[in-house]
Amino acid sequence: MLAMETATEQLIKLVRSRGLVRPRDLEPLGIPRVCLTRAVNRGELERIGRGLYGLPGRAISAHGTLAEVACRVPSGIVCLLSALRFHDITTQAPFEVWLAIENKALAPKLDYPPLRIVRFSGEAWTAGVETHVVDGVSVRITGVAKTVADCFKYRNKIGLDVALEALREAWRNKRMNSDELWRYAKICRVANVMRPYLDSLA
Repeated sequence: MLAMETATEQLIKLVRSRGLVRPRDLEPLGIPRVCLTRAVNRGELERIGRGLYGLPGRAISAHGTLAEVACRVPSGIVCLLSALRFHDITTQAPFEVWLAIENKALAPKLDYPPLRIVRFSGEAWTAGVETHVVDGVSVRITGVAKTVADCFKYRNKIGLDVALEALREAWRNKRMNSDELWRYAKICRVANVMRPYLDSLA
């Protein structure tokens, strides 16, 4: 019994440090999965979604769905419209979470929140990724300059007007400099597409 109590204490400590946990997160620590059920029944934890648990009454920010997705798809990178929204450089309010996965990776299937999957490869996958803590969870998100370049690369999916709005907002608010933007424009192979718009800002 004492061992189970100790395991539950470890579980609560884990949730406090990570924000959200999945049952598979318990295995490396030797915490039995039954601890999750018992903690939920006792009101110490709550089930946030399928296979996802957090502290009851925890503060949830406007970007709470990004934390949920990061827990379920830790290899994914929040990108495009969702990254624009996170960095506050768009008027768009996407109802889906835009998530980049590696080119040959299997597409994740979630009941909620809805995902919009895009595939990145090579340096476009590895460069310009930042880690932000959202509701206690580490979330990988493309940085401002990389997000703007991605928007031009995927302008047929999100609309050129959205890409231009992001470029203007990020530039006007000094959220990036021209060197950063050129670097990611080249990585995303959109330097020629972006050049006239950049010239108009200079």
